[in-house]
Amino acid sequence: MSTEASSSTAAARPGPTREAKVAVLLTSPGQVIPDIARLMDLAGFQDHLPKASETLLKVNISWQHYYPGCSTSPWQLDGVTQALKAAGYDRLTPVQNGTVVVDSHDGEKGNKHDRVFAKHGMTPVHLQDRGARWVPYAPKAKMLVLDTIFPDGIEIPEMFLGTNIIHLPTLKTHVFTTMTGAMKNAFGGLLNNRRHWTHSVIHETLVDLLQIQQEIHTGVFAVMDGTIAGDGPGPRAMRPHVKNLILASSDSVAIDAVAAKLMGFDPMSIPFIRLAHEAGLGVGNPSEITVEGIDISDINFHFSKDEDTFVSWGQKQIYWGKLHRFEKVLLRTPIVPWAFFGSNLYHNKYWYPLQGKRRIAKMMETDWGQLFKSY
Repeated sequence: MSTEASSSTAAARPGPTREAKVAVLLTSPGQVIPDIARLMDLAGFQDHLPKASETLLKVNISWQHYYPGCSTSPWQLDGVTQALKAAGYDRLTPVQNGTVVVDSHDGEKGNKHDRVFAKHGMTPVHLQDRGARWVPYAPKAKMLVLDTIFPDGIEIPEMFLGTNIIHLPTLKTHVFTTMTGAMKNAFGGLLNNRRHWTHSVIHETLVDLLQIQQEIHTGVFAVMDGTIAGDGPGPRAMRPHVKNLILASSDSVAIDAVAAKLMGFDPMSIPFIRLAHEAGLGVGNPSEITVEGIDISDINFHFSKDEDTFVSWGQKQIYWGKLHRFEKVLLRTPIVPWAFFGSNLYHNKYWYPLQGKRRIAKMMETDWGQLFKSY
């Protein structure tokens, strides 16, 4: 499919308005499936996702291992799928991406996504696999950084053109972006295996990706799982906390802003939220967002901001610190596997067995842990 065809497909989709609505509900393991359907109704999902389009479920896999609050939960995926099917959406395709340090095929098993796919007769697409076709795309709007980072051209998955997309992030902190949610969930789906080139300008990159999404998709929606939320050096080495919350919105900026506020952060102090708000791609100022469902005005998780692991501290030295002048040599040349090896060694061989497993075992004693085991 040509770039011209993709642009004309998206031309009919109206741009975002300054009215933003985010639905937030309290839930429990026994009620989370029907609560997700009620949540999506509160957020008006059918008004934003045309049934004539194929609907992609953008699964988040931040780690191939199950770690509470890290990746899309099985009940999140299950609840969204059941709600869509009940509403008459019959063209559903899960999509997921691997990274240079995470295998999405292992991840769908470790996080029990494969059980949900089998339950609903869905076949996932792994965007890094050979059969997934990537095509050149020339954004209609001016990019902040992507055209500079990729001067030979931007490529996106061909299957994304003219589809609805539902992002399935979790409510958690992030070492590079303070928090991660709907906007960050597009990072893996829309950028190929050179996406790490953009980390030094990650906030601007997320804004560019949201602009592209609004050009190529017929509808964009997000359902965020905050039943178990992650605090600390996310997206992997976090402290999981049971919070029993679920969120949904058709405004990616607004749902991320509400999630940031719940964590105890000022959303407009987070660059990607502020930049997207200023660009008119969504609403990031909490005073301009209508929250449906529960009153969240007194909720503050008091999560920690900008914590690091040894690995993320080193990465920040390359992206923004004393080693920045060596970034291209270290991360964009054939010697780059050293970085992937170091990250895997730290997270999978050191942190996960020595700290992660203890936290997982404790969470498995909760009702949410029991629900995970039931899948």
